Amino acid sequence: MQHEQTQAALAVMRVFDGAQLRDALALVDDVSPLRGRTLVQEIAYGTLRHWGTLDALVGRLARKPIADPLLRTLVAVALYQLDHTRAPAFAVVDRAVAAAGAAVRPAAKALVNALLRRYLRERDALHAAILESDVARWSYPQWWIDRVRRDYPAQWQAILGAGNARAPLTLRVNRRVTSREALAERFANAGIAVEPAGDCALVVGMPRPVRELPGFDEGAFAVQDLAAQLAAPLLDVHDGMRVLDACAAPGGKTTHLLEIADADVIALDIDARRLARIGENVARLRLGARGIRLVEGDAGNPQTWWDSRPFERILLDVPCTASGVVRRHPDGKWRHRAGDVERFVREQARLLAAAWPLLIPGGKLLYVTCSVFVAENDAQVVNFVAQHPDALRETLNFPRGIVHCDGQLLPSPEAASHNHDGFFYALLRKR
Repeated sequence: MQHEQTQAALAVMRVFDGAQLRDALALVDDVSPLRGRTLVQEIAYGTLRHWGTLDALVGRLARKPIADPLLRTLVAVALYQLDHTRAPAFAVVDRAVAAAGAAVRPAAKALVNALLRRYLRERDALHAAILESDVARWSYPQWWIDRVRRDYPAQWQAILGAGNARAPLTLRVNRRVTSREALAERFANAGIAVEPAGDCALVVGMPRPVRELPGFDEGAFAVQDLAAQLAAPLLDVHDGMRVLDACAAPGGKTTHLLEIADADVIALDIDARRLARIGENVARLRLGARGIRLVEGDAGNPQTWWDSRPFERILLDVPCTASGVVRRHPDGKWRHRAGDVERFVREQARLLAAAWPLLIPGGKLLYVTCSVFVAENDAQVVNFVAQHPDALRETLNFPRGIVHCDGQLLPSPEAASHNHDGFFYALLRKR
């Protein structure tokens, strides 16, 4: 456990230096066996999910600020394990003390031992003492809390709380390969509990590496949140249509479009490496024979890639703060700054304005984000419609069980019947 604690702390520190958690974990030293790497990932994700609380506790425990960032992070990692995992307290403390001595300096062992043993003695009082701070209470930056509270006066606490929950492992069954019933039976035969959800999803009871799940190699399913699974049906694609999936990588929505209709799909992305991932996903899901072309290009600069043939449907899943999926990507709330929201808003407006002329009269464009910030979502669409008289915003009908405010899906708590992320949808039809 000592090595895993150290590697998780280093990954967390890389996030605060600006790296995405996925990239930070890719730099983890070799940990064997596989469960060691899984433990590093679990600790790093959990520590970032609860960082506001953990960091406040570290500050409360230490009589003077801990100058060494690795030492401070190691203590936070141990606090996460003590509060949120089943690891025995004596083992967590013992290994954290050893990690501090090996990774920081031998003299740090006594400090870490004293801090963690004090925490075990005074846990309740320490938690009560930090609750005056919004950041410590909710584990988000203050600007994030203030924005959600302003955007959702009645739901802000539920939204913040849901963002700190663990996300379920949700699979979209590939109906071109199998049925939900048949795949569920395969899982049951393998001793893996699943529950049906949505139109074509299975939720895995105990998350595990997806490559270990029955049917992965045969393309029987894709990993996709229930909220994201709504995109392709909402776009209302039919056989023979010409469809643009702009900002398409990594291809979850692209492959869903190919599953539900024999359409002529162009999957566009500005990043060649991410575009290659779409091709890999298409191949694994046995959809390569369907009508798809992968195009590298900037959706905001169509003259560099567009062949002048208009589209009947456009899926515009724009870059955003990802504030609606922080339960899956907790590093996002610590990497982003308040000014990033307006930067994303400008880019979204650019992409939306560039995509609209590519749509035929009567065609439909689905604007999508995985954000809960109104500036990126409803305010963006309202402003666009006000500036484009030929744009009509259509009413969306979501399945039962989905909690939403108009086109904004509110992230679900763990026990929700339809456990989904915080996506936003707006369907625009050209008059």
